[in-house]
Amino acid sequence: MNGNNRSHLVLKQIGIFVLMIGLWEGLTAMGWVDPFFFSRPSLIVVRFCKWFTSGTIYLHIYMTTIETLLAFIAGSLFGVVSGLLLARIPTLARLFDPYIKIANALPRIALAPIFTLWFGLGILSKVAFGVTLVFFIVFFNTYRGVREVDPNIFNNARMLGANERDLFRHVFIPSAMSWILASLHTSVGMALVGAVVGEYLGSAKGLGYLIAQAEGVFDTTGVFTGLVVLSIFVLIIDLIVTLVEKSLLKWKPDVPGR
Repeated sequence: MNGNNRSHLVLKQIGIFVLMIGLWEGLTAMGWVDPFFFSRPSLIVVRFCKWFTSGTIYLHIYMTTIETLLAFIAGSLFGVVSGLLLARIPTLARLFDPYIKIANALPRIALAPIFTLWFGLGILSKVAFGVTLVFFIVFFNTYRGVREVDPNIFNNARMLGANERDLFRHVFIPSAMSWILASLHTSVGMALVGAVVGEYLGSAKGLGYLIAQAEGVFDTTGVFTGLVVLSIFVLIIDLIVTLVEKSLLKWKPDVPGR
């Protein structure tokens, strides 16, 4: 996508956003939408500025950021190692196959109260919940990336005397890297979901806790303001992931039309 087309796309996206906010504000001002249930953009902006000027929001952002990063790093490492091992050891893959399918099919939200019981209301329960969301995304991408290695490359490396360590370093990991990096956006998002949901269910700090507290006292403005902060948080994380992905995949040719 060239610069002009990208600029036009951004302008259209901003236009849609402004139109939606203007419509929301107008309908509440005319009384057609009850602000008790939906709040209104002007009230959300005031609350947003109050949170940041008073400094009350920073501790919550910090806690959610730490939980998200820890869940993402731990889940990704565990997923990469497990994916590499099971992809290269078919016997191990067949042995654990039913357990992986069962664990992947379990509704994650059902595990949150168990983690809270095991690890308490602190950071560990949120990280553990986030790891369960990140692990399977990275694991399946890593597993598929190793299994998709070109047989000709594998055979040529074997003929040149490559041992298992050399194969991992020069064949399997580079092959799986594209698959792993492709899952970055989703896995980071899932780590954030795990942190926020864990905070929502039981915590003393974090954006999820902030939203839960506002909801508990029927503070619709507080709920929507928390969602706005969370949305900005997501956009910043997505931008960082996009920059990292582009820097690590410079060797890949650009796809026409993107």
